[in-house]
Amino acid sequence: MEFLCYHRDRPGSVALRDELLEEHWSYMDRYAKEMIARGPTLADDGDTPTGSVHILDLPDPAAARAFAFDEPNYQAGVYRDVLLRRWRNTLGRTMWDFPGGRTGGNRYLVLGLGAGQAADLAVPSDRDELIAYGPLLSDDDATWLGTAALVRAPDPDTARAVLTPDRYADIEVHNWQFGGRQ
Repeated sequence: MEFLCYHRDRPGSVALRDELLEEHWSYMDRYAKEMIARGPTLADDGDTPTGSVHILDLPDPAAARAFAFDEPNYQAGVYRDVLLRRWRNTLGRTMWDFPGGRTGGNRYLVLGLGAGQAADLAVPSDRDELIAYGPLLSDDDATWLGTAALVRAPDPDTARAVLTPDRYADIEVHNWQFGGRQ
């Protein structure tokens, strides 16, 4: 079962996040085989972290909750909240398989929070710019809750356009970069 976990930083927690960096990476190293994508979201300055995205293949919702809430930054109070949802890897690859590589171009996390009937279940035609893409689902995989994508795009508006705007209660676009040890 695949899950998307998005920890959003608490304002003023950058120093604590920096202090825990090695502890965070060591924790993530334990999940290296399960990882589909990972990396921080960033403020408009492109430098200040605002959150942390992890997409993983885990045995069940209980394992996903343990991953999200045992994470060292979460335990220490770096994060203000956590979005944890089942996710389906419609591209069938990891971020390391992305043909565009780790660098070059702007990268974004696009979260479409669902409202009503499922939308954007098919992979968009310009899949070469998609790093990860799939629906957000309930724990039992029965209810569509939205869509999440990691995308390379020239700007936030182009990234947002990967989703159908009038089919969501809200669409969030966050600067994102490939994560993990360099």
